[in-house]
Amino acid sequence: MAEGGTLLLDEVGELTRAMQVKLLRVMQEKEYEPLGSNTTVRASVRVIASTNRDLAQEVSRRKFRQDLFYRLCVVHLSLPPLGERKEDIPLLVQYFIERFNHLQGRRISGCSERVMAVLMRYQYPGNIRELENAIEHAFVVCTDNLIQMDDLPQHILSSLDREPEKTAVRDRPLDDAEAQAIRATLEQCDYRRGQASKELGISRNTLWRKMKKYGILAPDTKDPSA
Repeated sequence: MAEGGTLLLDEVGELTRAMQVKLLRVMQEKEYEPLGSNTTVRASVRVIASTNRDLAQEVSRRKFRQDLFYRLCVVHLSLPPLGERKEDIPLLVQYFIERFNHLQGRRISGCSERVMAVLMRYQYPGNIRELENAIEHAFVVCTDNLIQMDDLPQHILSSLDREPEKTAVRDRPLDDAEAQAIRATLEQCDYRRGQASKELGISRNTLWRKMKKYGILAPDTKDPSA
């Protein structure tokens, strides 16, 4: 089915040793035998393999064939986990909101500033899928057109209570996360405040006030209102 196109091998690190041998033959000889046939067929496909395992480490542990590893690892792209690239969170949140609006026929415009701050602080052991599930959960329980704190999954809200500094409001950590979200969104929007305010789900005036509060300046300006 992938002839002349691209074949994606997801979770390639989970292949059994027997399947690794078969895949290696396809990669080396560019041929295979279809199931139920004894005729060899030539293959012309682009192969993309993905895994959350460290394949080099799997090779050293003799769980993944070294020859197959080097056949697959021609161009290597490493995507850091979401917890290490939090500047992507505002964009991903907006993408998932638009996606679920389309799928569910809703008109949710975004999330509150505090929700965004909490999402920026959370570490996401489940990576992007966990963020997607959190937004989908919010769509199920949200009764307004803006996602609020009570709409977040309980395990994310509970993570706030496990943090060492147990103040009632935790203003400073929330402020830091909010400022980071605003800076990241402004950079993505080339400091166009109208577009950035839409991405963040806040008004242009609110964005201006937040920029003044956190001392966020657009390039080549001395004041956020410039």
